[in-house]
Amino acid sequence: MESLIMILVGILASVGTYLILSRNIIRVILGTAIYSHAVHLLILTMGGLKKGDVPILSQSEGPFTDALPQALILTAIVISFATTALLLVLAYRTYKTNGSDDFHELREMPDE
Repeated sequence: MESLIMILVGILASVGTYLILSRNIIRVILGTAIYSHAVHLLILTMGGLKKGDVPILSQSEGPFTDALPQALILTAIVISFATTALLLVLAYRTYKTNGSDDFHELREMPDE
């Protein structure tokens, strides 16, 4: 199961990198969001996909699941959501001000 998720992480990272290298602001924002989802899956996979009881030591003996990767992913999801929302607002304001969402037009550079 971990190998399948690692392949999915690679695909998401590839798609995110492709979108980040685009000329449109919206594609760059979507690329960063997809790349952050790849990192979330990577953290979850590195933490291990184990089955076990809750980490209360007085109840049972046996394997326990570690709650730290889930806590880190939850924090990262909240931060990436806030960053994506901020970037979307800035992209909307840039489009309304300049009338374009193309980086080359915003820099006023002619095509090469």
